[in-house]
Amino acid sequence: VQTDGREPAWPAAPFGCKAPLKVEPGWVFAEAAESHRVTEVLVANGQALTGEPAGRQIWHFDPKKAEGLAKGGGGQAPPSFSAVANPNSADLVFRRQMAARFKASGDESLAREAAKQVQAKYAPRGLLRGVDASKDSQAQASVRKGFDFYQRIMCADGHFAGDYGGPLFLLPGLVITWYVTGKPSDVISPAQQRAMVVHLRNHQQADGGWGTHIESPSTMFGATLNYVALRLLGAERGDEACVQGRAFLRRHGGALYTASWAKLWLCVLGVMEWEGHNPVPPEMWLLPDWLPFHPSRLWCHCRMVYLPMCYLYGTKFAHPPDALTLELREEIYPQGADYKALPWDRSRHWVAAIDDYSPVHPLMVVAQNALRHAWERLGGGLLGKARAAGLAYALRYMEAEDRQTNFVCIGPVNKVMNMLCAWHAAGGSSQAQGGTGGGTGGAAAASQRARQASTWKRHVLRVPDYLWLAEDGMKMQGYNGSQCWDTSFAVQAMVESGLADAFPLPLRRAYSYLEKTQILSTPTSQASEAFGYESEPARREYFRHVSKGGWPFSTSAHGWPISDCTAEGLKGMLALRHLRALNRDVWPDKPAMPDERFFDACNVLLTLQNTDGGFATYENNRGYGWYEALNPSEVFGDIMIDYSYVECTNASIGALAAFHADFPEHRASEVVAGIERARQFLIDIQRPDGSWYGSWGCCFTYASWFGVEGLLQAGEDPSSSEPLAKACAFLLKHQNTNGGWGEDFSSCFDKRYAPKGMKLFGDKPEGSGVVCTGWALLALMAAQRHEPHEVKAVQRGVAYLLARQLDDGDWPQEGISGVFNRACGITYTAYRNVFPIWALGRFANEYEPHLKSVGKI
Repeated sequence: VQTDGREPAWPAAPFGCKAPLKVEPGWVFAEAAESHRVTEVLVANGQALTGEPAGRQIWHFDPKKAEGLAKGGGGQAPPSFSAVANPNSADLVFRRQMAARFKASGDESLAREAAKQVQAKYAPRGLLRGVDASKDSQAQASVRKGFDFYQRIMCADGHFAGDYGGPLFLLPGLVITWYVTGKPSDVISPAQQRAMVVHLRNHQQADGGWGTHIESPSTMFGATLNYVALRLLGAERGDEACVQGRAFLRRHGGALYTASWAKLWLCVLGVMEWEGHNPVPPEMWLLPDWLPFHPSRLWCHCRMVYLPMCYLYGTKFAHPPDALTLELREEIYPQGADYKALPWDRSRHWVAAIDDYSPVHPLMVVAQNALRHAWERLGGGLLGKARAAGLAYALRYMEAEDRQTNFVCIGPVNKVMNMLCAWHAAGGSSQAQGGTGGGTGGAAAASQRARQASTWKRHVLRVPDYLWLAEDGMKMQGYNGSQCWDTSFAVQAMVESGLADAFPLPLRRAYSYLEKTQILSTPTSQASEAFGYESEPARREYFRHVSKGGWPFSTSAHGWPISDCTAEGLKGMLALRHLRALNRDVWPDKPAMPDERFFDACNVLLTLQNTDGGFATYENNRGYGWYEALNPSEVFGDIMIDYSYVECTNASIGALAAFHADFPEHRASEVVAGIERARQFLIDIQRPDGSWYGSWGCCFTYASWFGVEGLLQAGEDPSSSEPLAKACAFLLKHQNTNGGWGEDFSSCFDKRYAPKGMKLFGDKPEGSGVVCTGWALLALMAAQRHEPHEVKAVQRGVAYLLARQLDDGDWPQEGISGVFNRACGITYTAYRNVFPIWALGRFANEYEPHLKSVGKI
């Protein structure tokens, strides 16, 4: 749904097909150390993976092994997929395979034995809770059933894996990089190519286009990139999918009207001239960093994407024309257009109305024109020297980013661009693939090319980190996963339910995973090159915030800590350290977690509080609000600086409060003062209707859960707090008649509560969903809403979750629940398990018992 009223729609079957496409059997999931072994065998380029293996998750094609899994019930024929029913995968390929592995590997027996051991030790003394299922209430039984299912799909290293796809503009960048570097099979194998084609065809919409993400109506951004990717992966121009895709492009003016990020990839492929792309001058990095504007002041995701972009622009990298790209030069522009006569310079600012979510500000247009018409035309020798120095710095900076992240990189966009830049700097295919290479410049230049060739090879090893296989095909994820984030939430949900003592094995594994995942805090992580960049001079040179002691969104090897991920990781570890089931007398192999590591996490959090009292994501805000007038992306909003967010602020409040309870002497005055400043920030940004806007989830129910929890953990009194009362009134107002709540992505895009709820991909016809319902219930119960109408609302919400639970303990996959940069949805398949379990657990363990104790039910 977008502001022009368009909605996504798909054909009953992909164009030219009789039914939705399935991925072929033979795919096998591997995680952690096993994933390292698999990759190093399959790629075998003489390089080794570095950093902590914990949390790494990949898919590889191994029909023989898959056949063995099939005998155990985990390798059945891949499930069907229909975008018409729901464009979100239910992640059934992964879930079925893991459930079968749980049984076949002996984990099912290990889980029972661990629970018996804990009961034998503590039950006689009456020290355990929740171990007698016969006494369960209906909600407790649902939680037990839900977590019994969820533990079966847990990875052996202790993390919860899942589909983190959704964006449709990511995979084409990898495909283009693969193509222009000679189509190496260790970057994209033939089996991966086939699975990617399945994904591209399944998500093509009835109008012939593709969306920016899987629930978006078609955009020129999505359509241009995915059309090109489909052709590069082997589809012929006469293929019905290409015929329809080409018609969509031409109806909207052709590729001259696509978004700037797509234009950059077209320039790289050699199907658009660089004159058609606005300047991204690498010499901007040479500006003094004390100036009001310097690229180091940008939000890190923005900064790290425009870094390789400036290298590609500065070198004017372009794939030489070949038969296929010459065809594409005809296909993606208006029919009959003369490629050489297209108005490249004038079209730099052209963008289709359906893409123009964040119109480029006139100030930025002036700046871009000045760079093109004045600096680049009149700069002369000074331009040449500055550009050469800027390119050299950009290459060094990319190298630092690569090594700080063990070649994972902060995200998929800069991952593939950094990889391509290394290939180019290595002299192209000959040097990067291990030959002697060409080039000039003597021994120093040859050494640099050899170093970049090694960089390319190490990048290749990390490509699988971003690829996920589900019933809709193979996609490129929005990160290398959401492992730490999902696992931290799952741990807190289970501990709060009161049933943790009954599930010692998965909680021990989660503890081990979280211990390994704390950034630069283990011997393995400190043995990597990344640790060398943690020194203050290195951080200052490459504009990095402190990392050691934080937790990431995904894996330790990724190396970028985030405030809310650090907070949720810290809360998870603090919750687990008090469980009897994790005591050394029943778990002698428990990994050590010295107090100093908790102190490190607290220290990282305190550094991430902005001057407004809120908490930023990766770094403190370094820029100014007017930077947003320089946003060149068109398709994303609020990408220029690291703002304070309600989600990050609540998570940080909760972590600091829990830390202070366990370690009351450590930086006590700073912790208390930080919590108070954060409390005021939450009050200041609350909307007049009582809600908060969610920047990372859909949307107002998500943010309201965070806002309510944050105020309470900061000391707000639920019996008298006006902000809490307003927030709860907002949630109650939006409860549906079936007891649930529901929002889809349009809430984020339009910044207003979705008028149709989740009617498109939720529980029809009322538009409720289990994830939104979980968030709303958590907020209402935390706020201790005990008036009769409030109690009834909570009970109706609980009944809704109970009714939606499936026979195996899972819940159905509904619409997309995540978002970034206002305009792009992203998938969290774990949410459909974690938040119903958490809400039902809170109801059964806290809310309902309290009401009974005071005679209200």
